[in-house]
Amino acid sequence: MLRVLFSFLVLMSLAACGAEPKWASDEDVARATYVHDGPPMITLFTVISNTSGAGAHAALMINGSQRIMFDPAGTWYHPNLPERNDVHFGITDPAVDFYIDYHARITHHIIRQDIIVSPEVAEMAIRKAMAYGAVPKAMCTVAVTSVLQGIPGFETIKSSWYPKKTYEAFGRLPGVVEQKFFDDDPEENGYILVRGI
Repeated sequence: MLRVLFSFLVLMSLAACGAEPKWASDEDVARATYVHDGPPMITLFTVISNTSGAGAHAALMINGSQRIMFDPAGTWYHPNLPERNDVHFGITDPAVDFYIDYHARITHHIIRQDIIVSPEVAEMAIRKAMAYGAVPKAMCTVAVTSVLQGIPGFETIKSSWYPKKTYEAFGRLPGVVEQKFFDDDPEENGYILVRGI
C-alpha cells in the first residue's frame, strides 16, 4: 500500500511539472471581458470518443457577471481570447461555437450540459475557476470537479479523473439541458485555431 501511495505521489509531482501557466495582462482581460445577457449558468462540456465511448476532455463555461471558459489542460486557444491559467475571457457566442467546432471531429463528439444557477452560485464558480491555477495534462476532470465541489446545488458531483463519469453525474442534476455536437472534421484539426471568431 505504501509503495502504491509513493508511486502515486511521484506521478502527481511529475504531472504538476506539465502545467503551463499563462497570465494575460489586465488590459487584455478588460478589453475582452464579455457579459452575456442570458441567465446565470454553469455549462459542462465533455468530449467523447466516437470509437470507444470513453471521455477525453472536460471543461466548464460559467456565465455570471461575465462569461468565461475554464478549459483545464486544454489545447484550445485564440489570440483574441486572453487566458489566465486555463481561464479564457471574452466567451461570446461565436467563441462558444469555435470551442465546439475545435473539439467535435470525426473521432470525437462534444456534449454540452447547461444548468441555470443563481447569480451568487455563478460568481462562486467563476472565483473558484480563476483561483484554481494552471492545470497539468490529463487532470482536466480533477480540476472541473474541484471547482464544482462545495458549490450549492452541485453536492452530488464527486472528485473524478473520468470525464464520462462527471458527465453522467452532471446529467442527473435537476434542470440540466443537454445537446450533442458531431462533426466530420479530421482528427488533426489544429487549422481551426487560426480561424477568426
